[in-house]
Formats: sequence, structure tokens, C-alpha cells
Amino acid sequence: MNTDKKKCVALVRGPIVFKNGSVNNEATPAIAYAYISSYLNKYGYKTVIVDAIKEGLNLTWPFKDRPGYSCQGLQFEKIIFEIPKDSDIIGFSAMFSGEWPVLRTLIAKVRKSFPKALFVAGGEHITALTEYSLRDCPELNVCVRGEGEHTFYKLLETYSKTGNFADIEGIGYLNKDNQYCQNGDRTPRIENLNDIPWPAWPEGYLETFWKEGKSYGIATKRDMPFIISRGCPYQCTFCSSPQMWTNRYVLRDMDDIIKEIKYYITRYNITSLQLYDLTAIVKKQWIIEFCQRLISEKINLFWSLPSGTRSEALDSETISLLKKTGCNYLAYAPESGSLRILELIKKKLHLNRLTESVLEARRQGLTVRINLIIGFPDETWDDIFKTLFYGLKMSIKGVDEVPVFIFSAYPGTEIFGKLMSDKKIILNDDYFFNLTSLNGSYLSTNLISYNSNISSKLIVLIRIVFTLLNYIIGYILYPKRVFRTIKNLFSQKNAATVFEHRLKDLFKRKNIND
Repeated sequence: MNTDKKKCVALVRGPIVFKNGSVNNEATPAIAYAYISSYLNKYGYKTVIVDAIKEGLNLTWPFKDRPGYSCQGLQFEKIIFEIPKDSDIIGFSAMFSGEWPVLRTLIAKVRKSFPKALFVAGGEHITALTEYSLRDCPELNVCVRGEGEHTFYKLLETYSKTGNFADIEGIGYLNKDNQYCQNGDRTPRIENLNDIPWPAWPEGYLETFWKEGKSYGIATKRDMPFIISRGCPYQCTFCSSPQMWTNRYVLRDMDDIIKEIKYYITRYNITSLQLYDLTAIVKKQWIIEFCQRLISEKINLFWSLPSGTRSEALDSETISLLKKTGCNYLAYAPESGSLRILELIKKKLHLNRLTESVLEARRQGLTVRINLIIGFPDETWDDIFKTLFYGLKMSIKGVDEVPVFIFSAYPGTEIFGKLMSDKKIILNDDYFFNLTSLNGSYLSTNLISYNSNISSKLIVLIRIVFTLLNYIIGYILYPKRVFRTIKNLFSQKNAATVFEHRLKDLFKRKNIND
């Protein structure tokens, strides 16, 4: 083992996996890796980010272990070639369970080239299925559970000094007798977010994504991933956030946020901020202060909330400020048009208030999206009709995007736990690839849902028909969108919606058959 404290820590990001024909995969900068890197740099560790997606943004290739599925990014052998040969520790992030089989294959191949390195994994999938992941991928040594920066650092410190990690809180591992050991329920949350340095982006890293127009949500010329908070105070039963982050919601210091934005303007000449937060807007006073600071500091940028937000704080006053300060895309997440389902999934929202907020945002000229989900385990035909009718109503009233998704039983969610206890889920590659297919492939009907009242094929068909219908309604009733989309697809213009952005990505893909 390298005894120099500034040993090399390689942070390896694997390729995206998708069902052939999918248009829904997102090649975006890896902000989690940039945060881990900056935190380790703070304590003197040398880090290298090896990002298969960044190095092969438009490359796709068949995943031979699973016919009908492909990967986007560098191939395994080329990823291994990019990992520094003196790497003592190699970290992997498994955020999405649908990508686990491909990541597991990558880890096994990397192990052959780095037999003595410490292999560490983290992320939402790992936190939810720690023991399973360790047994399914014996090449892993240890898993970090929950918020990763400080625990990863403590793990490296202890391992460097003693070669052991048994006493580190917030990890899971298999001991020499192959018994699973878990130190604490999960990693203790970092108390002060100001203790976490800004993301450490490698030289030229972001520029690669900007050159190809890759971003989360709609794109401008230079979109900067940004986080203003951590955690979510809500307990939605279909979301793994409580398992990963607990229900502790923490906002960053406003002065630090503004300083970081101004630094990016100077350093990178950014044109947009994309807030990756789980729940960016909770408190009305905070979002008002944020907008007022953007105005007073003369910060002239586009910014967006592509991952979805709560509506409680978004009234006419706040939406007006959002518009004034350059917010150009707002995604709402009502999930369902059925009050019964909203109560069952613990969404805790007032649908009428959300509707008022959505329509006010449209009235003030923002591009608006609402996300809907069908196929919850206890959903009835009546519930689904209410959701579909709500979506159609919003499309008619001018909402730009109303995609319909199929419920996915993600590990770490309350619903997943119930389905597991009822033996309706078997953890294997079929389950993981089904997660990948559920909301990526619009043309496949051979998918598995967990609704006991309606067949899987019918749910998939409903999803396809009503997603297309919502877009068709939008283009018929608002014909200017037709010309806008054609213009954006066949020019260097920015995409105005996620739908346009995904189509542009699809046209850029270059398939390699090896």
C-alpha cells in the first residue's frame, strides 16, 4: 500500500445503460463525483475522476450480457485504461439500481487490473441494498451508506493508518467469515454544509458536455449543475430520499451560494444554473431572498428546476421573481390526479394549489412541465382516469410537457419494502433491467408493473398513448411549438423542452458494435 497520504484516489463513473430505442437517458456532468473529489482534496488526497460518460458522450454499444440493451459512454477496457496505475483506492457510485448489472460487470473487470486496490462504493442503490451489493459483487471491499463525503474521508484515513475499517460509522462490509457487518444505520449527516467545498471540476471536464449540448433538463450554451440544499423534509413512499438522506432538510448559506455563482460566471462564463436539488423550493421567504440577491448582485443568468419542485411557495409573487431573475424552466411533480393516491403515497400536497401555481407560471411565460405517474400498486381504474384526465386538462391549458411515467419500485423506498415482504419482487438482473426499461423505452410493452388491478401491458400502453396525446394536444393547440421544435432540432438553437433535448441527443448517438 502507498503510505504517502496524497495517494491517488480514482473515482470511476460507469456508462449509462438503456433499453434499445430509449430516448430518456441523461448524459450529465457528475456533480456527486466533483463534491467527493473536492472534499478529499481538502484533506490532502489526490483524486482523479474517470468518467466513462464524459469520455464517450455520443458513443453507444451493445451490452452483450443482456440482448436488447446498450450502454452509452466508454467501453470497459477503455475505462480501465484511463484509471491511473498507482491508484490505491477506487471509488464507484451506484445511484440508480437499473444500472447495477453494468456497474457490477465494470467493477469485476477493474478488479482484474487492480487486484490490491481498496474498492469502495456508495450512492442510493448501495445505501438501500448494501449487503446484497457486496454479495452480488464480491470484488467490492466496503460500502459507504448515505451522505458520502465525510465517511469516505474517515474511511481513507483509518484504512491508510491501520489497513482496517471495522470501526468506521456509516459503512457496510463482509468480514473474513463472510458475515455482513454494518456500523450504524447510515452515515451521520454533515451538520454544516459550508464545511463542504465547492465541487472540484477537472480541467476541461464541463466544456466537453457544453460542446455537445448535454445537460439536465433543457440546455443553454454553458449549463452549470448546482446544489443549494441537501435532503428533503417529505416522506413520499415511492422515493428513496428518506433512506439516503433522512428527512433532514438543510439549505446552504446564501452568501456562499452567491459567491459560488459569481465564481462560475468569472471562471467559466456560464449561461445557466441547473438546480439538481431533491427539493429546491420549500420556504417562500428563502426563494424571495435568493431572487432578490440575484437582482442586487446583478447576476444575469438563466436558471431552472428540472428535477421537479414543490408548489407551496410558488405563488404569483414568487413566480414573478423567478421570471424576472431568469428562471426559464419549471418542473412540478404532482405525481397523481387522484387525491386517494396522493394520500397513500404521502405526497402531502394540495392539488388545487399546485394547479393554480402551474397555470400562473404559464401565464407569466415560463416553460412548465408536470410529471405524472401511473401504476402504483393499489391504484384503481378510477385513480388512473383521474390522473390521465388531469394531465389532459393541463395540456389543453398550455403546460408545455406532461409526461406520464410508470411507477418504479426503487430499492430503499417504503413501497419497495412492502413489495419485498409480500414476495412480489425478486432481486435479480431481470428486476434491475426492468427498472431501466420502465420509463426509458416507450415502444416496449414487455415490462413488469406491480399494480394488481390492471395488467402490465395495458399500463404500458396507456402510458405511451397518453404521453403522446399530451404532446400532440400541445402542438395542435399551440402551433408555434411545431415550428420552434423543428427549428431547434435542425439548428444550433437551444432546446426549449426536455422532449426536444432528448430528441437532439438521440440524433447525435454514434453506435459501435464492439
